[in-house]
Amino acid sequence: MEKTLDLPPGYTLVALRELGDAFAHGCEIAPQAGAGTLVWVRRYDLVEFAVILEPDEPLKSARRAFFAGMNAVADAIAAHCPPEREIRFDWPDAIRFDAGLLGGGRLGWPRECAETEVPAWLVFGVILRAADMVDVGEVQAAAGVSLLSEGFEMIDTEAIIESFTRHLMTAFDLWNERGFEAIARDYLERLPRSVAGERRGIDVNGDLLVSQPAGRGPPQRSSLVDALRSASWYDPQARGPKLG
Repeated sequence: MEKTLDLPPGYTLVALRELGDAFAHGCEIAPQAGAGTLVWVRRYDLVEFAVILEPDEPLKSARRAFFAGMNAVADAIAAHCPPEREIRFDWPDAIRFDAGLLGGGRLGWPRECAETEVPAWLVFGVILRAADMVDVGEVQAAAGVSLLSEGFEMIDTEAIIESFTRHLMTAFDLWNERGFEAIARDYLERLPRSVAGERRGIDVNGDLLVSQPAGRGPPQRSSLVDALRSASWYDPQARGPKLG
């Protein structure tokens, strides 16, 4: 009997074999599958999944769902990791565990959708390194971490996905009740500051705004869309997190 996931009501599981690509498959089936479909690749070396969302606002602002997803991933990891371990983000999509690169998130949307139109779907995808890769030099391996090397149990890798689905529902409930600022605050708490005292915020289009302590001049803007397109944490050849 093949293993499965225990997902809360509202989710539909699509399981792929180890050569599958959760993010690509999620984007492919999103027009028909609908919100709450979770695509999961059964792999021992990676935690790989993607969830389909159906936003109710224009694409320009709907992309901020990405931050709710990132918060949900971090909260799920925190719920299962050994105590007093630090989970941080590199703007906007990389996830670090005790400073080592663990993985990251991606966001897909319909190519033909204009910024002012409500997209039919969004896909939030995640890949985390579950086990150390073989045939990797010590210097390369030191720059990245895996769940199993950091004290997680093998059973935790599936539990993280199950926990993510519940944390994502909580994040969207928080957004509905308190507005996006509550999501932005939780995300920014895990994003290290470049300079002590700088002020950060997330614009309505998802861009990061950073104001220096002196408060002179306009804030520095970092584009969410540009960063998501580059996915600096992702190695397309290895189809997983980079080792650096």
